[in-house]
Formats: sequence, C-alpha cells, structure tokens
Amino acid sequence: MAKELVFGHQNPDTDAIAAAIAASYYLNKKGMDTEAVALGQPNDETKFALDYFEVQAPRVIEKADTKEVVLVDHNEAAQSVSNIADLTVTHVFDHHKIDFKTSAPLFYHAEALGSTSTILFTFFERDGIEIPKPIAGMMLSALISDTLLLKSPTTTDVDRKIIGKLAAQAGVSDIDDFGIHLLKAGTNLSKKTDKELIDGDAKSFELAGKTLRIGQVNTVDIPEVLTRKDGIKKEIEAEIASDGYNGFLFVITDILNSNSKALYYGSDEDKIAAAFGQTLTANSLDLPGVVSRKKQVVPPITEQFK
Repeated sequence: MAKELVFGHQNPDTDAIAAAIAASYYLNKKGMDTEAVALGQPNDETKFALDYFEVQAPRVIEKADTKEVVLVDHNEAAQSVSNIADLTVTHVFDHHKIDFKTSAPLFYHAEALGSTSTILFTFFERDGIEIPKPIAGMMLSALISDTLLLKSPTTTDVDRKIIGKLAAQAGVSDIDDFGIHLLKAGTNLSKKTDKELIDGDAKSFELAGKTLRIGQVNTVDIPEVLTRKDGIKKEIEAEIASDGYNGFLFVITDILNSNSKALYYGSDEDKIAAAFGQTLTANSLDLPGVVSRKKQVVPPITEQFK
C-alpha cells in the first residue's frame, strides 16, 4: 500500500515544505506510514534552507496517488492538490483562515501562530518526540520565513519562545545572522521571469463566488521590482484570461523596512482599494506597514466581498 502523502499548498514556501517534512516525521513516529511531498519546486529561500541543513527536497507531485492525505499550511481546496475533491483528508495542521469542508471526521488543528512549523513543534514537545537536527533546522527556517524574523504582526509569544528552542536543536547559534541570510536568499529576483515573479508565492481565494489571486514577493528594493511593471501587468492579464481569475493582486514587500506596494488588475477595483482605505493610482496601492498576506491583506479584502 502506498504511503499517505503529506503536503503543503501550491507554489510552496518554506513553511509548506518544512511543515510537510516535519508532520510526516511526527506522524510516522506516531505509527502512521506517510511521505512528505510538495506541490511545486522549492523557491530560492527554501533551497537555501534545504542546502544549509542538508535535507533532500520532497518529490513534487501534480496529483495525489493515494486515497488519504494530510494537509499542512493550508486547508482551502483552491490551494491544494488538483484532485483534492477525490481524496480523504485525515489530518490538517494549519495557521490560516478556515474554508474547509469534509464528509468524514478527521484530525484538524488550526491555531493562529506565526507558522505551521511552530504548531508542529508543540506536538513534538507534548509527545516527547525528539526532532532530528536537519528537521529542526527546516522548522526554524519556516518560522523565520513566515514571521520575517519575528517582525511580522503574525508573530506570537509562542513563536518568540519556540524560536530559541528550534535554533538550539538545529545548531544555529546566531538566529539573526542566519535569518537575514535566509530571507535575503529569497530576494534575488533578477533571474526570474515576470511570470515566475508573480507565480512564485501566489494563492487563490474564493470570495463571494469570485476567484481572487494574491501573489507576494519579498525584496529589499521595491523600486527595482517596479521597473518590471509592464511585464508584470502583461503576465497577470494573461493569467486572468487563461485561468478565469476575477482579479490578481501582486504584493511587493520590503522585508527590511516592513512596507509593501501592490499592483492590482481585474474587476472590483473599488473593493480592493476600499479594503485598504485608498484609491488605486495607475493600478498601484501603497501599503505602509503591511507585510503579512494572511493577516493584513486577505482579511480586509474578504470583508469587502461579503
């Protein structure tokens, strides 16, 4: 019998990959037979972590070839594996808003912590299961990534408490130094095409019968990214036409100064602008202090579509 697959969302970030690896290891220690996989290739930041801690990247799948699966770092069908409707979800570990339907009982743990890896650490600790050094390193990387080195508003006291424990188990003596190198590894955008830029960390959201695509990219130079605005617009409009999105919001985040600028193309411009109390100017929005899609972008937009 094939192993039960454990995976994060499409266009996986560091937490999606790390949480899949950690959850699979944890569940196997609890007597299950699972395999961590991914719904896309790891990004540059994740590759940095995988290389640093000498962890093999999970194999990439397009469809799940097992009847039962475990979801980490997501719960929405639009962000999951393509044949999710045909599968039985046995476990969910997540820290996002919940838009999940099931016809059978399951294990579901959702908590508003900085990363799914933070949640998983609490399970390891509760059950007295030792985390191998490489997996602890990946979980540390995920926590740093999702909280922008504890600067994101999604950061909790639990994250602040756990980050030191993970660092110790991973053999990382200087969290800030490692964290800056990790985050900067994900900001080298020069070799990415415009399509790779908008798709690298994009998620789809179903809002009042409409599909909104929200992408985000981290950088240390927003103006440099904006020099590619024409190409970005072309690729976004092509995706709207081909994939049927009602709109596409592309958030460009300065990880050093904790600010963002967003580009929006599609319908319902008034709702997108109202979500942030602004007016779209040349398809652009200034988002001072905004760094978290989960806490500062999706919630106000969702309110506008009720």
